[in-house]
Amino acid sequence: MGRRLPLAHHRYVRSGYVRYGRAVTERATPLHRAIRLHLDHLTVERGLAPNSLAAYRRDLARYEQFCAARGIDEPAAVAETDLADFVVTLRNGDADHRPLASSSAGRTLVAVRGFHRFAALEGLTSSDPGRDVRPPAMPQRLPKAITVAEVEAILSATMLDDGPRGLRDRALVELLYATGARISEAVGLDIDDVDPESASVLLSGKGGKQRIVPVGRMALAALDAYLVRGRPALAAGGQGVPALFLNARGSRLTRQSAWAILGDAVRRSGIEREVSPHTLRHSFATHLLDGGADIRVVQELLGHASVTTTQIYTLVTVEKLREVYSVAHPRARL
Repeated sequence: MGRRLPLAHHRYVRSGYVRYGRAVTERATPLHRAIRLHLDHLTVERGLAPNSLAAYRRDLARYEQFCAARGIDEPAAVAETDLADFVVTLRNGDADHRPLASSSAGRTLVAVRGFHRFAALEGLTSSDPGRDVRPPAMPQRLPKAITVAEVEAILSATMLDDGPRGLRDRALVELLYATGARISEAVGLDIDDVDPESASVLLSGKGGKQRIVPVGRMALAALDAYLVRGRPALAAGGQGVPALFLNARGSRLTRQSAWAILGDAVRRSGIEREVSPHTLRHSFATHLLDGGADIRVVQELLGHASVTTTQIYTLVTVEKLREVYSVAHPRARL
């Protein structure tokens, strides 16, 4: 057996860091020994769960293999460019590994950066080459918006029941699309939050931040019908709560019930794809931008703290323009 690695880290051995049934010997490369030491650290000091530790071990084994192929056998020899190339290999794959998705590649890089940070803190290296290496960009998921025709089909489906609950359901769905409100904001409304004279509602968003949002004519008509002919019947069995939308017991409608109301309307409309309350919010923003609304106005209506959050909706409209262009322009199909 070779001589044990002489480190200023004897505390790891004494505290049980070498726990895999075999000592770290000189036959292993300095990089391998450092990785083993890091894994021991994660096991004992950090107390990682077995599954998490297995993932770290797998990710670092792939990294060690990458370094070996480059002739790198000690952590101090790793440069930032090596790590950047490793990220490219993760995304593109190699002879022994399939390409990884951005999320999986990012997780692997987190493990490698954690190792190099540990090596620098423990004095195994004089610098941290992974400090400025960034994970691959996640693919930008565009919001799912439905067409105006599909929104109208859903709204029409709420007209099939003219009873108190049917009037409530129509008012709720009309309001969601008319204001772009989050489902929690809609069910959180009180009667006094609706101002028919100014055709607006007062929504309370995240962090208690309030905003006034205009309400269209169709939604106001649906709200008026519900308040006059629907809500009094629902409130009769309750205790006089100020909530705008009530359930059959006269209490405030819950988020789950509001989801179910929209789901029933979608099924009755014949639309087969999934439509959630947030889909109506996405559609509200997308249709406004399609109609020429300024992005700053849409930001205020949605209650976004930063216009950066709202800008993702502009990608939806640009994508739609591309589709129309590719079909309509005579030279686009060449």
